[in-house]
Amino acid sequence: MSFLVEFYSTPRGDKPVEKFINSQDQSTISKYARLAILLSQYGPILHYPYSRKLTNNLYELRSHGDTKIRIIYTHMNKTYYLLHAFKKKTQKTPSREINIAESRRLTLI
Repeated sequence: MSFLVEFYSTPRGDKPVEKFINSQDQSTISKYARLAILLSQYGPILHYPYSRKLTNNLYELRSHGDTKIRIIYTHMNKTYYLLHAFKKKTQKTPSREINIAESRRLTLI
């Protein structure tokens, strides 16, 4: 089964996650592409170390290596929406990053 993976789009049409990913080096972009393929192929059965549940509705895609990026996403009706991306600098996912993703998720409902 295949799942659709889409970038969150603001009311003005901006796609912050896509912009963030495209601003990274080629190695990081390649790692993201691999994660997006895994998410589209495995959907809800994609687990640690590639994905981790943050809250009831939010999950994070986890990239490893020199540049650790996290992409917070949600799912609705067989579609996965990439809501927010950031560089991981601390052990725990900052609540500020989760709050940004949650506010974007609420605009999808």
